[in-house]
Amino acid sequence: MVKVFSFLVLSFITILVHSKDVLAHNKTRNYDSTGSNVTIAGVERNCPPPAGVVDDAVWDTEWGPVTAADRLLVRKVRLASLWELPMAQEAIQRAQGARVRQISATIEAQHVFLDSAVRSVGQQLGIDLPTEPNSQQKCFINDMESRSGHDYDVTYVKWLRFAHGQIFELTGTVRSTTQNSVVRSFAETANLFVLGHMQMLESTGFTANSSFPVAPPVMH
Repeated sequence: MVKVFSFLVLSFITILVHSKDVLAHNKTRNYDSTGSNVTIAGVERNCPPPAGVVDDAVWDTEWGPVTAADRLLVRKVRLASLWELPMAQEAIQRAQGARVRQISATIEAQHVFLDSAVRSVGQQLGIDLPTEPNSQQKCFINDMESRSGHDYDVTYVKWLRFAHGQIFELTGTVRSTTQNSVVRSFAETANLFVLGHMQMLESTGFTANSSFPVAPPVMH
């Protein structure tokens, strides 16, 4: 428990440091790399999300009920680690820009911790976890691996920022709604890491319109 707490404190400090770097590195511009920039509609067309399965069951556990949203978060965090961790490891070696290599090292270390945590939560609550990236994530990977040099850096930042934006809303929703103490604690950790990763990716100055998911509709 002490080790987990120490890692979270260290990660929080790291995120604060990188947040200061964001102010120094982040340029108010959108970067579109030739052959890499696509519209939001193009993102969905070229790398569509996999078809969903309706899940509305609620499980009773000694730590509180586990809802479909709770399970979805746990599975999505596991899915994120399945592709973002190896891609961050690859970027440490392949990225042309020093800033991209720097943030990738932090993202890698935090995903190692997060993946261990999500597998522990899955086992504790009896949630089956995916073992390979989904079809959309594989599309992201293929796009990144087909590029090199600066174009690789831009594409890497684009897809990781897009993916983090997809899950960030869910981490907040689950943290605010879950009645399961295990999931609540996990959602807090995931929310901290996802926010930090988005800030670091944005600090590269390589995010463009296609780096951001479409905002959900607003009901008046």
